[in-house]
Amino acid sequence: MKLFKSLLVAPASLGLLAPMAATANEVTINDFNAAEEIAVTNSRVDGLEARLNNFEAGSFSETTTASFSVDTVLGAIDGASSETTSLDFQFNIGLSTSFTGEDSLDIAIDNGSGSPSIMSSGIMGFDSGTSLVVDGVTYSFPVGGASMVVGDSTDLSTAFTGACTYSAFTDLTPDDCGTGNSMGAGGKGVTAALGYAFDSGFSLAGGVTSGNKEILGDEADAFGLNAAYSADSYGVAVAYVSDDGGTATDTTYWGLNGYYTFDLASLSAGFETSDDGTTEKSGYFVGLSFPEVGPGTANIAAATTGLFADSETETLVYEASYSYALNDGMTITPGIFIKEVDGADDQTGVAVKTSFSF
Repeated sequence: MKLFKSLLVAPASLGLLAPMAATANEVTINDFNAAEEIAVTNSRVDGLEARLNNFEAGSFSETTTASFSVDTVLGAIDGASSETTSLDFQFNIGLSTSFTGEDSLDIAIDNGSGSPSIMSSGIMGFDSGTSLVVDGVTYSFPVGGASMVVGDSTDLSTAFTGACTYSAFTDLTPDDCGTGNSMGAGGKGVTAALGYAFDSGFSLAGGVTSGNKEILGDEADAFGLNAAYSADSYGVAVAYVSDDGGTATDTTYWGLNGYYTFDLASLSAGFETSDDGTTEKSGYFVGLSFPEVGPGTANIAAATTGLFADSETETLVYEASYSYALNDGMTITPGIFIKEVDGADDQTGVAVKTSFSF
Protein backbone atom coordinates (compact mmCIF):
# COMPACT_ATOMS: atom_id res chain seq x y z
CA MET A 1 0.00 0.00 0.00
CA LYS A 2 2.93 2.40 0.52
CA LEU A 3 3.68 2.31 -3.21
CA PHE A 4 0.00 2.87 -3.91
CA LYS A 5 0.02 5.85 -1.55
CA SER A 6 3.13 7.34 -3.13
CA LEU A 7 1.63 7.03 -6.60
CA LEU A 8 -1.41 8.99 -5.44
CA VAL A 9 0.48 11.63 -3.45
CA ALA A 10 2.95 12.44 -6.23
CA PRO A 11 0.47 13.48 -8.94
CA ALA A 12 -1.72 15.15 -6.35
CA SER A 13 1.21 17.25 -5.22
CA LEU A 14 2.10 18.13 -8.81
CA GLY A 15 -1.51 19.04 -9.44
CA LEU A 16 -1.42 21.43 -6.52
CA LEU A 17 1.81 23.01 -7.67
CA ALA A 18 0.75 23.38 -11.29
CA PRO A 19 -1.65 26.32 -10.66
CA MET A 20 1.12 28.06 -8.76
CA ALA A 21 3.38 27.90 -11.79
CA ALA A 22 0.62 29.17 -14.04
CA THR A 23 -0.28 32.12 -11.82
CA ALA A 24 2.95 32.75 -9.98
CA ASN A 25 2.56 36.52 -10.30
CA GLU A 26 -0.79 36.37 -8.46
CA VAL A 27 0.18 33.96 -5.66
CA THR A 28 2.57 34.63 -2.82
CA ILE A 29 4.37 32.05 -0.72
CA ASN A 30 2.16 32.94 2.23
CA ASP A 31 -0.96 31.99 0.26
CA PHE A 32 0.07 28.34 -0.14
CA ASN A 33 1.46 25.83 2.37
CA ALA A 34 2.73 22.80 0.42
CA ALA A 35 3.39 20.73 3.54
CA GLU A 36 -0.15 21.31 4.78
CA GLU A 37 -1.70 20.39 1.42
CA ILE A 38 0.40 17.24 1.16
CA ALA A 39 -0.66 16.31 4.69
CA VAL A 40 -4.30 16.73 3.68
CA THR A 41 -3.72 14.55 0.61
CA ASN A 42 -1.98 11.94 2.75
CA SER A 43 -4.96 11.91 5.09
CA ARG A 44 -7.35 11.37 2.21
CA VAL A 45 -5.20 8.56 0.83
CA ASP A 46 -5.11 6.96 4.28
CA GLY A 47 -8.91 7.03 4.33
CA LEU A 48 -9.05 5.48 0.87
CA GLU A 49 -6.56 2.82 1.93
CA ALA A 50 -8.63 1.98 5.03
CA ARG A 51 -11.80 1.66 2.96
CA LEU A 52 -9.96 -0.54 0.46
CA ASN A 53 -8.74 -2.80 3.27
CA ASN A 54 -12.28 -3.05 4.66
CA PHE A 55 -13.57 -3.97 1.21
CA GLU A 56 -10.94 -6.70 0.83
CA ALA A 57 -11.71 -8.14 4.28
CA GLY A 58 -15.47 -8.04 3.90
CA SER A 59 -15.80 -9.33 0.36
CA PHE A 60 -15.58 -12.97 -0.64
CA SER A 61 -12.51 -14.43 -2.28
CA GLU A 62 -12.83 -14.98 -5.98
CA THR A 63 -10.11 -17.63 -5.91
CA THR A 64 -11.29 -20.99 -7.19
CA THR A 65 -8.87 -23.85 -7.65
CA ALA A 66 -9.53 -26.68 -10.06
CA SER A 67 -8.02 -30.15 -10.15
CA PHE A 68 -8.38 -32.67 -12.96
CA SER A 69 -7.72 -36.39 -13.01
CA VAL A 70 -8.16 -39.22 -15.47
CA ASP A 71 -8.11 -42.88 -14.43
CA THR A 72 -7.88 -45.70 -16.94
CA VAL A 73 -7.94 -49.41 -16.20
CA LEU A 74 -7.06 -52.31 -18.45
CA GLY A 75 -8.09 -55.59 -16.89
CA ALA A 76 -9.20 -59.16 -17.29
CA ILE A 77 -11.50 -61.28 -15.12
CA ASP A 78 -11.98 -65.03 -15.00
CA GLY A 79 -14.50 -67.02 -12.99
CA ALA A 80 -17.97 -66.57 -11.50
CA SER A 81 -19.54 -67.36 -14.92
CA SER A 82 -17.75 -64.43 -16.54
CA GLU A 83 -14.61 -64.05 -18.59
CA THR A 84 -13.95 -60.58 -19.90
CA THR A 85 -11.24 -58.14 -20.86
CA SER A 86 -11.98 -54.43 -20.84
CA LEU A 87 -10.51 -50.97 -21.09
CA ASP A 88 -12.36 -48.24 -19.19
CA PHE A 89 -11.73 -44.69 -18.08
CA GLN A 90 -13.11 -42.11 -15.67
CA PHE A 91 -12.61 -38.35 -15.77
CA ASN A 92 -12.89 -36.27 -12.59
CA ILE A 93 -13.02 -32.53 -12.00
CA GLY A 94 -12.67 -31.01 -8.55
CA LEU A 95 -13.56 -27.35 -7.91
CA SER A 96 -12.76 -25.67 -4.60
CA THR A 97 -13.76 -22.11 -3.69
CA SER A 98 -13.28 -20.13 -0.49
CA PHE A 99 -15.41 -17.07 0.29
CA THR A 100 -13.77 -16.09 3.59
CA GLY A 101 -10.43 -17.89 3.60
CA GLU A 102 -11.67 -20.26 6.33
CA ASP A 103 -14.48 -22.00 4.46
CA SER A 104 -14.44 -24.29 1.44
CA LEU A 105 -17.05 -25.06 -1.22
CA ASP A 106 -16.07 -28.28 -2.99
CA ILE A 107 -17.74 -29.66 -6.09
CA ALA A 108 -16.94 -33.04 -7.65
CA ILE A 109 -17.82 -33.71 -11.29
CA ASP A 110 -17.42 -37.13 -12.92
CA ASN A 111 -17.60 -38.59 -16.40
CA GLY A 112 -17.15 -42.20 -17.49
CA SER A 113 -16.57 -44.22 -20.62
CA GLY A 114 -20.13 -45.57 -20.79
CA SER A 115 -21.26 -49.18 -21.31
CA PRO A 116 -19.98 -50.30 -17.90
CA SER A 117 -18.00 -53.50 -17.77
CA ILE A 118 -17.76 -55.83 -14.80
CA MET A 119 -14.28 -54.46 -14.21
CA SER A 120 -15.19 -50.76 -14.21
CA SER A 121 -18.51 -50.75 -12.37
CA GLY A 122 -18.41 -53.77 -10.09
CA ILE A 123 -14.74 -53.91 -9.22
CA MET A 124 -12.99 -50.56 -9.77
CA GLY A 125 -16.02 -48.44 -8.86
CA PHE A 126 -15.82 -46.25 -11.97
CA ASP A 127 -18.58 -43.87 -13.04
CA SER A 128 -20.15 -45.38 -16.16
CA GLY A 129 -21.99 -42.31 -17.45
CA THR A 130 -20.96 -40.56 -20.65
CA SER A 131 -22.18 -37.12 -19.50
CA LEU A 132 -20.66 -34.84 -16.90
CA VAL A 133 -22.42 -35.50 -13.61
CA VAL A 134 -22.13 -33.57 -10.35
CA ASP A 135 -21.06 -36.34 -8.01
CA GLY A 136 -21.05 -34.30 -4.81
CA VAL A 137 -21.29 -30.78 -3.40
CA THR A 138 -19.86 -30.06 0.05
CA TYR A 139 -19.55 -26.79 1.96
CA SER A 140 -17.49 -26.65 5.15
CA PHE A 141 -17.15 -23.63 7.42
CA PRO A 142 -16.11 -22.86 11.01
CA VAL A 143 -18.67 -22.54 13.80
CA GLY A 144 -16.80 -21.24 16.79
CA GLY A 145 -14.00 -23.73 17.29
CA ALA A 146 -15.87 -26.49 15.47
CA SER A 147 -16.25 -27.27 11.77
CA MET A 148 -19.64 -27.60 10.09
CA VAL A 149 -20.12 -29.63 6.90
CA VAL A 150 -23.23 -29.67 4.71
CA GLY A 151 -23.41 -31.45 1.40
CA ASP A 152 -25.43 -33.14 -1.29
CA SER A 153 -24.57 -36.64 -2.56
CA THR A 154 -21.94 -36.95 0.13
CA ASP A 155 -21.56 -39.13 3.20
CA LEU A 156 -20.59 -38.76 6.83
CA SER A 157 -16.92 -39.51 6.11
CA THR A 158 -16.56 -35.86 5.06
CA ALA A 159 -16.93 -34.92 8.74
CA PHE A 160 -16.04 -38.16 10.54
CA THR A 161 -12.43 -38.99 11.33
CA GLY A 162 -11.32 -42.52 10.56
CA ALA A 163 -8.08 -44.33 11.34
CA CYS A 164 -7.05 -46.07 8.12
CA THR A 165 -3.85 -45.65 6.12
CA TYR A 166 -4.57 -48.34 3.53
CA SER A 167 -5.32 -47.23 -0.03
CA ALA A 168 -7.63 -49.77 -1.68
CA PHE A 169 -6.88 -50.95 -5.20
CA THR A 170 -10.39 -52.20 -6.00
CA ASP A 171 -13.90 -51.35 -4.87
CA LEU A 172 -14.27 -54.92 -3.59
CA THR A 173 -12.64 -54.17 -0.26
CA PRO A 174 -15.07 -52.44 2.13
CA ASP A 175 -14.77 -48.66 2.38
CA ASP A 176 -12.96 -46.97 5.25
CA CYS A 177 -11.03 -50.12 6.19
CA GLY A 178 -14.19 -52.17 6.56
CA THR A 179 -16.38 -49.55 8.27
CA GLY A 180 -18.21 -48.04 5.30
CA ASN A 181 -21.68 -48.42 6.84
CA SER A 182 -20.71 -46.45 9.94
CA MET A 183 -17.74 -44.18 9.17
CA GLY A 184 -19.09 -43.54 5.67
CA ALA A 185 -22.86 -43.76 6.11
CA GLY A 186 -24.98 -42.01 3.48
CA GLY A 187 -23.83 -40.65 0.15
CA LYS A 188 -27.12 -40.52 -1.77
CA GLY A 189 -28.83 -37.48 -0.27
CA VAL A 190 -28.21 -34.48 1.95
CA THR A 191 -25.69 -34.66 4.79
CA ALA A 192 -25.08 -32.24 7.68
CA ALA A 193 -22.45 -32.82 10.35
CA LEU A 194 -20.51 -30.95 13.01
CA GLY A 195 -17.01 -31.90 14.17
CA TYR A 196 -14.54 -30.62 16.73
CA ALA A 197 -10.81 -31.41 16.87
CA PHE A 198 -9.02 -31.02 20.19
CA ASP A 199 -5.33 -30.08 20.46
CA SER A 200 -4.64 -33.37 22.25
CA GLY A 201 -5.32 -35.48 19.14
CA PHE A 202 -8.93 -36.33 20.02
CA SER A 203 -11.84 -35.43 17.76
CA LEU A 204 -15.61 -35.72 18.05
CA ALA A 205 -18.30 -35.45 15.38
CA GLY A 206 -21.98 -36.03 14.87
CA GLY A 207 -24.27 -35.77 11.89
CA VAL A 208 -27.32 -36.82 9.94
CA THR A 209 -27.60 -38.03 6.35
CA SER A 210 -30.67 -38.77 4.27
CA GLY A 211 -31.59 -41.15 1.49
CA ASN A 212 -32.88 -38.31 -0.70
CA LYS A 213 -32.69 -34.52 -0.95
CA GLU A 214 -34.54 -33.90 2.31
CA ILE A 215 -33.23 -34.48 5.83
CA LEU A 216 -35.78 -35.82 8.32
CA GLY A 217 -38.23 -36.54 5.49
CA ASP A 218 -40.18 -39.66 4.68
CA GLU A 219 -37.18 -41.41 3.15
CA ALA A 220 -34.34 -43.14 4.99
CA ASP A 221 -32.33 -41.08 7.46
CA ALA A 222 -29.22 -42.08 9.36
CA PHE A 223 -27.83 -40.45 12.51
CA GLY A 224 -24.20 -40.94 13.43
CA LEU A 225 -21.60 -40.19 16.11
CA ASN A 226 -17.83 -40.48 15.81
CA ALA A 227 -14.83 -40.28 18.14
CA ALA A 228 -11.19 -40.63 17.14
CA TYR A 229 -7.67 -40.28 18.46
CA SER A 230 -4.45 -40.03 16.47
CA ALA A 231 -0.80 -39.85 17.48
CA ASP A 232 2.47 -39.85 15.54
CA SER A 233 2.48 -43.55 14.69
CA TYR A 234 -1.00 -44.87 15.48
CA GLY A 235 -4.66 -43.96 15.51
CA VAL A 236 -8.04 -45.40 16.45
CA ALA A 237 -11.59 -44.39 15.60
CA VAL A 238 -15.10 -45.55 16.48
CA ALA A 239 -18.45 -44.68 14.91
CA TYR A 240 -22.08 -45.39 15.70
CA VAL A 241 -24.92 -45.02 13.18
CA SER A 242 -28.65 -45.58 13.50
CA ASP A 243 -30.28 -46.00 10.09
CA ASP A 244 -34.08 -46.18 9.88
CA GLY A 245 -33.88 -47.45 6.29
CA GLY A 246 -37.09 -45.64 5.44
CA THR A 247 -39.03 -48.25 7.44
CA ALA A 248 -40.19 -48.72 11.00
CA THR A 249 -37.19 -50.92 11.76
CA ASP A 250 -33.89 -49.26 12.62
CA THR A 251 -30.54 -50.85 11.88
CA THR A 252 -27.65 -49.87 14.09
CA TYR A 253 -24.01 -50.05 13.01
CA TRP A 254 -20.87 -49.98 15.11
CA GLY A 255 -17.54 -49.48 13.36
CA LEU A 256 -14.02 -49.58 14.74
CA ASN A 257 -10.82 -49.09 12.79
CA GLY A 258 -7.22 -48.30 13.59
CA TYR A 259 -3.70 -48.23 12.23
CA TYR A 260 -0.15 -48.61 13.47
CA THR A 261 2.89 -47.48 11.52
CA PHE A 262 6.12 -49.46 11.79
CA ASP A 263 9.50 -48.55 10.33
CA LEU A 264 8.83 -50.39 7.07
CA ALA A 265 5.04 -50.81 6.95
CA SER A 266 1.69 -49.55 8.14
CA LEU A 267 -0.98 -51.95 9.42
CA SER A 268 -4.67 -50.99 9.13
CA ALA A 269 -7.60 -52.99 10.44
CA GLY A 270 -11.33 -52.54 10.79
CA PHE A 271 -14.33 -54.31 12.28
CA GLU A 272 -18.02 -53.50 11.85
CA THR A 273 -21.29 -54.94 13.16
CA SER A 274 -24.95 -54.39 12.31
CA ASP A 275 -28.15 -55.20 14.20
CA ASP A 276 -31.66 -54.75 12.78
CA GLY A 277 -33.36 -56.12 15.86
CA THR A 278 -33.59 -59.59 14.37
CA THR A 279 -30.20 -60.46 12.88
CA GLU A 280 -26.70 -59.50 13.91
CA LYS A 281 -23.97 -59.37 11.26
CA SER A 282 -20.28 -58.53 11.22
CA GLY A 283 -17.36 -58.05 8.86
CA TYR A 284 -13.66 -57.23 9.04
CA PHE A 285 -10.71 -55.86 7.11
CA VAL A 286 -6.90 -56.17 7.42
CA GLY A 287 -4.44 -54.35 5.18
CA LEU A 288 -0.69 -53.75 5.00
CA SER A 289 1.04 -50.89 3.20
CA PHE A 290 4.76 -50.85 2.46
CA PRO A 291 5.64 -47.28 1.43
CA GLU A 292 9.24 -47.89 0.36
CA VAL A 293 9.38 -50.97 -1.83
CA GLY A 294 11.74 -49.83 -4.54
CA PRO A 295 10.46 -46.58 -6.04
CA GLY A 296 6.82 -47.28 -5.14
CA THR A 297 4.33 -48.50 -2.55
CA ALA A 298 3.08 -52.09 -2.14
CA ASN A 299 -0.32 -52.91 -0.63
CA ILE A 300 -1.95 -56.20 0.34
CA ALA A 301 -5.31 -56.76 2.03
CA ALA A 302 -7.95 -59.32 2.98
CA ALA A 303 -11.53 -58.59 3.96
CA THR A 304 -15.03 -59.94 4.05
CA THR A 305 -17.08 -58.88 1.03
CA GLY A 306 -19.73 -57.44 3.35
CA LEU A 307 -21.41 -58.12 6.68
CA PHE A 308 -22.45 -61.70 7.44
CA ALA A 309 -24.55 -63.42 10.06
CA ASP A 310 -23.29 -66.54 11.81
CA SER A 311 -25.68 -68.64 9.77
CA GLU A 312 -24.43 -67.26 6.43
CA THR A 313 -21.48 -68.39 4.33
CA GLU A 314 -18.76 -65.81 4.71
CA THR A 315 -16.97 -64.82 1.51
CA LEU A 316 -13.64 -63.03 1.36
CA VAL A 317 -11.76 -60.81 -1.05
CA TYR A 318 -7.98 -60.58 -1.39
CA GLU A 319 -6.01 -57.96 -3.28
CA ALA A 320 -2.40 -56.93 -3.86
CA SER A 321 -1.11 -53.92 -5.77
CA TYR A 322 2.01 -51.88 -6.42
CA SER A 323 1.75 -48.15 -7.06
CA TYR A 324 4.56 -46.31 -8.80
CA ALA A 325 4.63 -42.57 -9.61
CA LEU A 326 6.40 -41.95 -12.92
CA ASN A 327 6.28 -38.21 -12.26
CA ASP A 328 4.17 -35.66 -10.39
CA GLY A 329 1.22 -36.17 -12.71
CA MET A 330 1.23 -39.86 -13.62
CA THR A 331 0.94 -42.99 -11.47
CA ILE A 332 0.78 -46.62 -12.64
CA THR A 333 -0.73 -49.27 -10.36
CA PRO A 334 -0.82 -52.93 -11.41
CA GLY A 335 -2.71 -55.29 -9.16
CA ILE A 336 -4.43 -58.64 -8.72
CA PHE A 337 -7.52 -59.68 -6.80
CA ILE A 338 -9.48 -62.79 -5.85
CA LYS A 339 -13.12 -62.64 -4.78
CA GLU A 340 -14.84 -65.66 -3.29
CA VAL A 341 -18.35 -66.25 -4.60
CA ASP A 342 -20.77 -68.41 -2.64
CA GLY A 343 -21.91 -71.38 -4.73
CA ALA A 344 -19.76 -70.49 -7.76
CA ASP A 345 -16.16 -70.31 -8.91
CA ASP A 346 -13.98 -67.65 -7.39
CA GLN A 347 -13.58 -64.46 -9.37
CA THR A 348 -9.93 -63.77 -10.24
CA GLY A 349 -8.67 -60.68 -12.01
CA VAL A 350 -5.63 -58.67 -12.98
CA ALA A 351 -5.66 -54.98 -13.84
CA VAL A 352 -3.39 -52.05 -14.56
CA LYS A 353 -4.68 -48.70 -13.42
CA THR A 354 -3.07 -45.56 -14.79
CA SER A 355 -3.87 -42.24 -13.12
CA PHE A 356 -3.18 -38.78 -14.52
CA SER A 357 -3.57 -35.65 -12.43
CA PHE A 358 -3.14 -32.05 -13.49
